[in-house]
Amino acid sequence: ALSPGHRCRSFLATLFPLQSELDVSLDEATTQEEKQSLVDEYLKKLDEREDLKIPDFQPGLEWLNTEGPLSLHKELAGKVVLLDFFTYCCINCMHILPHLHQLEKTHSVQDGLVIIGVHSAKFPNEKVLDNIGSAVLRYDICHPVVNDGEARLWHELEVSCWPTLVLLGPRGNLLFSLVGEGHRDRLALFAAAALRHYGARGALRPHAVGVRLYRDSLPPSVLSFPGKVAVDGGGGGGGRLAIADTGHHRVLITSLAGHLLHAVGGPESGRQDGDLSEASFNCPQGVAIRGDSVYVADTENHLIRKIDLLQGKVSTLAGVGTQGTDREGGAPGPQQPISSPWDVALGTAGGVEDNVLWIAMAGTHQIWALFLADGKLPRGSDSKAGTCVRWAGSGNEENRNNSYPHKAGFAQPSGLAAAPEEPWSCLFVADSESSSVRTLALKDGAVRLLVGGERDPLNLFAFGDVDGKGVDAKLQHPLGVAWAPEQSLLYVADSYNHKIKVVDPKTKLCSTLAGTGEAGDALGPEFSKACFSEPGGICVSGGGRLLYVADTNNHQVKVLDLVSKTVSPVGRGPTDSAKPSPPTKAPPLPRSAARRELPPVCVSAGQTVVMTLTLSLPDGAKLTDEAPSCWALSAEGSERLLGGQLVTGDVVDLSRPLRVSAALPAAVEESDRGARLTLSVWLYYCLEAGHACTMKAASFSQPLRIGAGPGEGEVNVAWSHAF
Repeated sequence: ALSPGHRCRSFLATLFPLQSELDVSLDEATTQEEKQSLVDEYLKKLDEREDLKIPDFQPGLEWLNTEGPLSLHKELAGKVVLLDFFTYCCINCMHILPHLHQLEKTHSVQDGLVIIGVHSAKFPNEKVLDNIGSAVLRYDICHPVVNDGEARLWHELEVSCWPTLVLLGPRGNLLFSLVGEGHRDRLALFAAAALRHYGARGALRPHAVGVRLYRDSLPPSVLSFPGKVAVDGGGGGGGRLAIADTGHHRVLITSLAGHLLHAVGGPESGRQDGDLSEASFNCPQGVAIRGDSVYVADTENHLIRKIDLLQGKVSTLAGVGTQGTDREGGAPGPQQPISSPWDVALGTAGGVEDNVLWIAMAGTHQIWALFLADGKLPRGSDSKAGTCVRWAGSGNEENRNNSYPHKAGFAQPSGLAAAPEEPWSCLFVADSESSSVRTLALKDGAVRLLVGGERDPLNLFAFGDVDGKGVDAKLQHPLGVAWAPEQSLLYVADSYNHKIKVVDPKTKLCSTLAGTGEAGDALGPEFSKACFSEPGGICVSGGGRLLYVADTNNHQVKVLDLVSKTVSPVGRGPTDSAKPSPPTKAPPLPRSAARRELPPVCVSAGQTVVMTLTLSLPDGAKLTDEAPSCWALSAEGSERLLGGQLVTGDVVDLSRPLRVSAALPAAVEESDRGARLTLSVWLYYCLEAGHACTMKAASFSQPLRIGAGPGEGEVNVAWSHAF
């Protein structure tokens, strides 16, 4: 990516011997003042050299987050420039982004520092500007990014790995280089010293650089880069979806039809535990839901969290909130540092059912276990509830299969699916950077290849889009896997091929199920004509009939019906500016509906009213699957309490109480102080195995006495009703 007609006269190989002497001295220095003095002397020596300038960026390159192309001789002249060589699939590249964000906060463009992301793709899919743009949005990158798709600048400077940081002086002269992650303090020291050095010499200019954020040109979306999706009951059709709305930093719980039941976290990132209305996440990815418990891989917080829907609370189960480097583990969860957990799956290990949460620890290239109850790993010792420990993977980024789990090597494992049934008895792993799917035996921890990848454990470039058996099949950075026990089939989100694939683990045959291989957003009508864009998550429901897919870059969750061979979007989310305004009045109740007036409850502005309703049917009755049982919450006459909308949802399971929340606005009008909330339900059910079916309805009117002062927290009311 250098200008034609110029030969690069300086490579990083020229800089390394000079900087290595400085690095040794810095390692021996004991005070910050001593370190600053060493760097200052180093910069003075570099200024005496004229062979460290690099030529300008090549014309015609594609740029993001700018008003136009940037030049070292024009827009960037008089600036200290930090080049970040990255590829957006790389977990190590993601790990340094917080350090770059902090650097941008500390030193502004006016101060003289400009960060340029130089995207040098590993996979062919990553050379496409639209896909890079999606990554820029996902990772909240606010500095300019250039698409070095052919890696010309990478090769000219002899960059050898991702990530590599190169700091340039105001003349485009090489100053420092940092390879890999873990250099936060050294980066801050070098940047501050360069700004101080050149500022004292009057070589810096305070002018602005034409930055125009890519995100500002896009319309808002209901979902933002949903990473993963899980179904209640591990694929048994439990009736609820958990969606990691990653870009909005939240987790959504919906009905299978997409009706919103709970939204936890967002829109800003954070790491707060507590009430559902106050909790926050930072780019959550993996989710697992069982009953009223939702387990979350809170990826950029480096935490494992639990959402307790019954108690209305979020808690931290593992992690300390900063990236860990420990590759062994064994401490109680909240004391155990972890690194970029990307997916979670419930399982059983030497104890009661679902006593362990398996974790795809992408940051250390391992599979970990968080014990929810006492248990024991295969070939391991007993572990107490709360223990968080490494199960498989040496920590080296490899595609190494081995009968001993600690000697095996993974490469950024990003998706998990448990298959405890015989003869499988394994954990399927989407190993993204080796472009393979691996198996981890639940009996002894042996790691084996299922499909994709390469026999050479050090070759992480064996990718493609080829249907076939075992190692002859080729994938491109798969991020998700889902197991259908009824059919003994594994479904794979082959993310960078924009496809959904299916694997028969008995024959190791991998074939394309849906997708054209090109990024897009078409629903079909046939599977072969449907289009996806880097789908990251997948789960199975309906006895293996339905696949729910987190179509990440399309900001949607889609459902694939494996019987009718159709693809459709799941709902439209809790809010959508593109759709007509929802009704503000509930549909009429039948005359036969039961109506209950409840005693008034005292509340304050800003509090959340939580209504819990326990419903029971006559003996021998069950809800009708084909009919839409539902509920609606209204506030007729005081619609502003609910944002002017009718809040609705599905009723899919009466084994647990229906829980509906209404967050009152922080300021209420005088006319609202005597408002009432009305919760209505419509149930369709059948008696005696379906020989007699009926619809019954009921409504529950809850008067509110809203006080004058503001309040916090929840006010709970509970009712029951037998039909």
